[in-house]
Amino acid sequence: MADIPKVDLVGVGLNATDTLIPVPHFPERGSKVEIHSAEALLGGQVASAVAACQKWGLRTRYIGKLGEDHAALLHRQEFERLDVETHLFIAPTCPSQQAFILVDPTGERTVLWKRDARLTLKPKELRREWVVNARALHVDGHDTGAATQAAQWAREAGVPTFADVDNLYPGYELLLPNIDFLITSRDCPGRITHEPDLRISLPEIHRRYGCRLTGATLGQNGVLAWDGQCFCYAPAYVIDPVDTTGAGDTFHAGFIYAFLQGWPLQRQLEFACAAAALNCTAVGARGGIRPVATIEQFMANNPKHPAAF
Repeated sequence: MADIPKVDLVGVGLNATDTLIPVPHFPERGSKVEIHSAEALLGGQVASAVAACQKWGLRTRYIGKLGEDHAALLHRQEFERLDVETHLFIAPTCPSQQAFILVDPTGERTVLWKRDARLTLKPKELRREWVVNARALHVDGHDTGAATQAAQWAREAGVPTFADVDNLYPGYELLLPNIDFLITSRDCPGRITHEPDLRISLPEIHRRYGCRLTGATLGQNGVLAWDGQCFCYAPAYVIDPVDTTGAGDTFHAGFIYAFLQGWPLQRQLEFACAAAALNCTAVGARGGIRPVATIEQFMANNPKHPAAF
């Protein structure tokens, strides 16, 4: 068996093909809305975060499952172009995950998605050496069995674990105790704890699952995080959004990149917010992934929204 090279980041999780459809307004029930374009672009929470980190100069590995279709070929070609090491499984006679995304004039997106159950990545398909030969592991909250197995291996090997959780899929309770850095969408902490106030729910999740950091992304209100002793808050940057698709994916990529640079927590959150903001100035989940130097220049020169915390 060939030696597995060590990478900076290994990602285990979703990929997707997104059809972006700009609309003049959100359709009313029973209405007809004329559109002028529909563009198929690559996305997926973990796949996009891995792609961003690779573009920023990290060495990356992606583990995921594709269907048997043209979209799978597009994903393979893009990973090869970026020089991402991949371990891709194929679900025979199955379409890859797809989404239709309506983007209104404010840049806000509404996602209609479909994922065949045969695309589920299974724990038995993973190999421990793919996971532990990395400086960090990133998972999403979807295929919780595989994500939990990967996170357990990483924890045992002392590899920091990061999770992007935007929904509470079955089995999430087994995943979270194996996550060091848990940053969710804004509503997940309340759904986990039945407490809508993040100033209560984030410390409770931290205590309950033993995370090193718990946080929630808040759109134009930035990000709030709890490190076990105090809150750390970073406001969002002011932009004219074109498309918010992939903002969370890029935020997590930015946070992981900044962590691996050894930057202080405040700077990690600010860099992640800036990377996410810039991604929203272009179309698609990966359309606005900018070079690190551009992100840092943006941080130095662009205003922020008023603090929400």
